[in-house]
Amino acid sequence: MGDITDLLKKPLVVAIMGLILGLALGLFYGYMVDPVQWTDLPISSTRPDLQDDYLRMAIDSYAINRDEPLAVRRYQEVGPNAYNIMQQIKTTPGKLDPKTIAEFEQVLMKNGVYIPGGAAQPTQPSTGGSLGAVAAIFGGLLALGLIAAFAFWLFRRPRSSGVLTPAQQAREYARAVEKTDYAAAGQEPPIAQYVTSYVIGDDLFDDSFSIDAPSGEFLGECGVGISETIGVGDPKKVTAFEVWMFDKNDIQTVTKVLMTPHAFRDPNFRAKLEAKGELFELGLHRQVVLETQTLQMVATVADIQYGDGPLPPESYCDRLTLELAIWKK
Repeated sequence: MGDITDLLKKPLVVAIMGLILGLALGLFYGYMVDPVQWTDLPISSTRPDLQDDYLRMAIDSYAINRDEPLAVRRYQEVGPNAYNIMQQIKTTPGKLDPKTIAEFEQVLMKNGVYIPGGAAQPTQPSTGGSLGAVAAIFGGLLALGLIAAFAFWLFRRPRSSGVLTPAQQAREYARAVEKTDYAAAGQEPPIAQYVTSYVIGDDLFDDSFSIDAPSGEFLGECGVGISETIGVGDPKKVTAFEVWMFDKNDIQTVTKVLMTPHAFRDPNFRAKLEAKGELFELGLHRQVVLETQTLQMVATVADIQYGDGPLPPESYCDRLTLELAIWKK
């Protein structure tokens, strides 16, 4: 016992023990208590097989909607491997129509994004972050005298206090919404169910989702976007939204226009927007039904908040949350 006491009186021994204990506590805290969490990983950072699936879906989608800018954007989202994956798809088209693949390729050439690159390589997990964390823990403990008590506070990562963008705020609102439990109400559960939110300031708001059968078969797409604004200046004051659904088997897109009470009562807005689709007035818990040959979608207003600026009352939205539930007929 006396030998241990004598060892603890030596500063070098205490420093080494503090280093070991502090390193262990720091690693435990950094990897178990408050680990880094990755969200919204871009498709370019996923495995090549997932990028292949994504690009095939993009080609399939373009065959129906013929949206060239969307096709180009989705191709670019795949990243440096996009060209090589396209070559693989051309070689092994699977269920894709070779004619559709060729049309998609022509769109890429026309927009100047179809550029040969290196061979696709599987993405390897990065170890740089882990090594950097260990080095930071070691150096920090050493700089503070290698004392374990200070190591805990040194490596306690504070959460970000930065202001969220409107799009980030919208995602938080969407996550907080509890989806309707249709099964509990005695109804058939939908094959797909999504929640999307808009927050004022997100001037590029345009959310879309894939509709897939339980077997994984692609059935179509649906989404919500900005249809009309009111007033001038930034940010845009959105007075109407478009809710749409595309049915792959019906080869058509059905659109409904959701308008604020002010816009719905204004004959000028009605005349301007009625060509886009059937008009509906926004209201909390109100529902709009969209139907095609094989699909039915119910869009429910889960939350709404109108702006209170100098414009007329209930003329634009500060926030809107919609739940989209899709059934197969």
